[in-house]
Amino acid sequence: MFPTSARLETLQKTVGDDLLMFAPELVVCAGIVTLLLARLIPEFDRTHLGVLAITVLTAALFAIGFHIATHGQSAGSYFEGMLISDPFAGFVRCLVLGASLLTVLLSQVSGIPDSDDSADFYTLLLGGTLGMLLMASANHLMMVFIAVEMASLPSYALAGFLKGKRTGSEASLKYVIYGAGASGVMLYGITLLAGTFGTGYLPDVAEATARRALDLPILAGYGFLLVGLGFKLAAVPFHFWCPDVFEGAAAEVAGFLSVTSKAAAVALTARLLMTLQAHFVNYHNQIWVVPGSLGLGVGVIAAITITFGNLAAFGQTNLKRLLAYSTIAHAGYMLLAVATASEAGAASILYYLIAYIAMNLGAFAVVALVRNATHSEELTAYRGLIKRSPVLAITFTLFLLSLLGLPPLAGLPGKFNVFAAVYDTAKNAIASGHANLGVTFYLLFGVAAVNTALSAYYYLKVVRVMLLESPDGENAPESAINELKNTIAVGPFAAMYLSVLSIALFVAFVAWDPLIKAANDAASTFFKRY
Repeated sequence: MFPTSARLETLQKTVGDDLLMFAPELVVCAGIVTLLLARLIPEFDRTHLGVLAITVLTAALFAIGFHIATHGQSAGSYFEGMLISDPFAGFVRCLVLGASLLTVLLSQVSGIPDSDDSADFYTLLLGGTLGMLLMASANHLMMVFIAVEMASLPSYALAGFLKGKRTGSEASLKYVIYGAGASGVMLYGITLLAGTFGTGYLPDVAEATARRALDLPILAGYGFLLVGLGFKLAAVPFHFWCPDVFEGAAAEVAGFLSVTSKAAAVALTARLLMTLQAHFVNYHNQIWVVPGSLGLGVGVIAAITITFGNLAAFGQTNLKRLLAYSTIAHAGYMLLAVATASEAGAASILYYLIAYIAMNLGAFAVVALVRNATHSEELTAYRGLIKRSPVLAITFTLFLLSLLGLPPLAGLPGKFNVFAAVYDTAKNAIASGHANLGVTFYLLFGVAAVNTALSAYYYLKVVRVMLLESPDGENAPESAINELKNTIAVGPFAAMYLSVLSIALFVAFVAWDPLIKAANDAASTFFKRY
């Protein structure tokens, strides 16, 4: 239990290399400390510190890019196996940092936070980002819990960051209560697994599970662990917080939670199942144990999550609530890929996240800009938007069509890759003599396909309101009509921000093959390592 002199000597020899692999997180930590110290300096106490946050995240991205360029496809654990550095973790860390950087840029465009609150806001945002980076690299069950909590606690405060807004305070309180319950259940699951196997080191837990098989106590441990991750993903039935939190929080915060938190949570869930699958396949040649047990459970939850998210979005008139239910549905699509526990499924998640970050954060950016101009987040504020602001209307249309999955936007290959992974799993299961499992995955495939068609209703409803309706709609108050007839000015920085995200969706569609190849290379690391 206690470190010996030999172990301390080993730690001293490896700490230099460990800190190099930990460089992106160290940069973020330095940024957090700098933001806190800025409050103590009168000259910076009321200065907007968005530029500092942008500098920190850019430096962290450079650090992870340099590490990937110098180490390539190599993988290794550090800090005594608590964290892992591999291509999959590197890919996700880049996405998390990129999404956080885009969120900070959005806050610069929209003006939230103001100068007085910028230090606190960016400290919380970087703190959440740090936890999500650790989620992407977690290699020990205790580190899983620490990382999830480090990502969650700043998010609770960010949800209620808008001062004097009752709905924001209520959203933050709900978020804390649900989060505390989910964390307790997850910790109990971690205790079950660590107590059963005598270790929390994820590869050792996976190997011991493969030797013992998935009996009831082990399934219970993994199930409770997945509860905490399901909460972060807003998967049914742990989704209750998501619509209320998104509606009460600022659109900038909702965008951050919808993309960055989801990226880290789905990556951690995929790592858990893929590590298990790698040990069952490589050491025991049991290909269908994980997909047929934990994977099947995750798949059923994914199908329910997709269906609930899409159906609940039908009647929404508040854009943030509509996008919240859309976020729930998209979490279901990603969980469907996780359920396959296959290399193709893990690769499809990485590509999906690239498209999802651009289209979802872009959608929330438009909501923030329309809110600034109309002081409303209701669907009625978007009537005739094409006449009042063509830039906002056109880019929002592109983001919504990409979320729907129409070509030539990145949302199409994102969903296609997920569907292909599920279809191949079903086909291979039947070919291997697991007919029931194969039929079940075919049913999951069918549910996802039908839901994609159903989601067209609420995405195209918003498009219709923007492009086809006039501001003087039925039963609209005269004051509202006059407000909606006003032109919405979009500054050059805001137009550039939305244009870059829109162009990124076209580029990701055109670069479908090289991006999915890079994602496959990152996903293959699980089976190569063990």
